[in-house]
Amino acid sequence: MTIPLTGVIAEHIKAVNAFDTDAVVATFAPDAYVNDNRREIRGINAIRRWVEREMVGDKVTLDVREVVDHYGDVIVSAAYDGDYDKSTLPPGELIMSNYFSVRGSKIVSLVVIRNHPSPY
Repeated sequence: MTIPLTGVIAEHIKAVNAFDTDAVVATFAPDAYVNDNRREIRGINAIRRWVEREMVGDKVTLDVREVVDHYGDVIVSAAYDGDYDKSTLPPGELIMSNYFSVRGSKIVSLVVIRNHPSPY
């Protein structure tokens, strides 16, 4: 069931869509990690470089499609767009699942995955 997008995750999505590096980075805890495209990005300095280059630099936008609370973690399904290389992607929308863990008012982990429909 889809829930409303609120709190630091709503701030994160808004900042990404505004191409605001400082605001995106401010949503993370200092020792947070991101796993994007099977790459681990650990700590706020590495996260800043990732945001500058691959989010803001590529003008990535997220169009949220579904938000699910799963035992305190939040899964956000979103259509991604931007100026990144799309030559190896199949035609159509790029839908990614974003798995957020939040402690207090900061994101402590974010895993971004392009899932495929399950046959089950």
